[in-house]
Amino acid sequence: MNLETFFMFSQWFFLSYFTLLTSCYLMLNFNAIISIARYMGNHTLADYPGGESNIMPPISLIVPAYNEETTIINSIQALLQLDYPEYEIIVINDGSSDQTLKTIIDHFDLTPFPEAYRQRIETNSVNNFYTNKKYLKLRLVDKVNGGKADAINVGINASRYPLFCTIDADSILQNNSLKKIVQPFLDDPTTVASGGTVRVVNGCSVRKGFMYEAGLPNNYLALFQIVEYLRAFLFGRLGWSPMNALLIISGAFGLFHKETVVSVGGYATDTIGEDMELVVRLHRLLRKQRRKYKITFVPDPICWTEAPESLKVLQHQRIRWQRGLAESLFKNIDLLFHPKSGAVGFLAFPFMMFFEWFGPMIEIFGYFIIILGFATDFISLQTFLVLTGIAIGFGILLSATALLLEEMSFHIYQRPIELFRLFLAVIAENVGYRQLNSIWRLIGLIQWAVGKKATWGEMTRSSNWQKENPPEKLD
Repeated sequence: MNLETFFMFSQWFFLSYFTLLTSCYLMLNFNAIISIARYMGNHTLADYPGGESNIMPPISLIVPAYNEETTIINSIQALLQLDYPEYEIIVINDGSSDQTLKTIIDHFDLTPFPEAYRQRIETNSVNNFYTNKKYLKLRLVDKVNGGKADAINVGINASRYPLFCTIDADSILQNNSLKKIVQPFLDDPTTVASGGTVRVVNGCSVRKGFMYEAGLPNNYLALFQIVEYLRAFLFGRLGWSPMNALLIISGAFGLFHKETVVSVGGYATDTIGEDMELVVRLHRLLRKQRRKYKITFVPDPICWTEAPESLKVLQHQRIRWQRGLAESLFKNIDLLFHPKSGAVGFLAFPFMMFFEWFGPMIEIFGYFIIILGFATDFISLQTFLVLTGIAIGFGILLSATALLLEEMSFHIYQRPIELFRLFLAVIAENVGYRQLNSIWRLIGLIQWAVGKKATWGEMTRSSNWQKENPPEKLD
């Protein structure tokens, strides 16, 4: 094969890749639009005060915390004031090296108490349990550091209720989020998991643990991530959910049937993407058992979380996400095209493998070949502009569709200047930022392939969205 043939083949391969990717996303868009229209048209009893409070199952909220001293009090205070009939809050201090443990104990006047702890899932050892009669819903568990998955498993072991909800320690739930995320369990008793929408809190205003004004950040990295989150949740997960082919529920906000999770061994501690791996494993094992089940995405319940505002922190996060995705798919590879796997094995898994697992490698290779071919005169200026325009234009189209879907449904950002800034971000994030993300994801893919030890890296919190820090104690 001579160079001219190679560049010609590469052009057609790159074009075919984006054509197939476009077709898949159009399918997801179609499903998402239908789903959001149906969802917005159906007002469940959970939207009204007391509508189904007598039949709503109790929930255990599990909050793993590692070095979260700047945000943890606001998060706990918000959880203590949620609008839900019966729930408990289990905060797990995973051997923090900062003042997380002391901050919680001091703020809520907690004291040690003997807990009847049953270790159904094997975990690192637990040091102590803390409580206060004034805050009957709240329990604090201090344990030896073992990572987020191990901390959640401790929370599952300590939980008292049939459903558990995982929440990141730096996140804020909307007041009615539990009522909305539990709805699939009320609608269909075969539901084993449901996930809500995660949005970026940077630029918003939070007072005493509650979101009282949505806004946009001045930091351009955080602004780009708002667009990314809209794209990922509003037509990515919403598109797969109707086919019962949802492969990921965010670790920041997911509700699970406890006995089902315990039966599959809890969260895996040998992967850095424990949230996705659990969901993929649930699909694989429940499909093989021919068990009827549903894993659902609900767009209305919202969890607000802080997005990275520095390139270094963002880079660590995206490398970690890509490694977690690769580990999750590889550990459950026999779900792919399994005779019992249905849409999740024949549609969702191949999509995630080709476009998300190996996608960064294909995209970076495509950009490299286009630039190299143009520089060596094997690709004409017209072809170079067409291929580059397709790659960038396709990304803008997807982001613009997500923004349109947001405005048609929830309309969180209401001021015209905010919509204008988001529209500019839709365009700008596809020129440089998306390509940089692809490079980081490729690094994560390479690190996974060569077996380099995974690390979380440091997440620097700005916490500038908190208007009172720390908040006053609840009466």
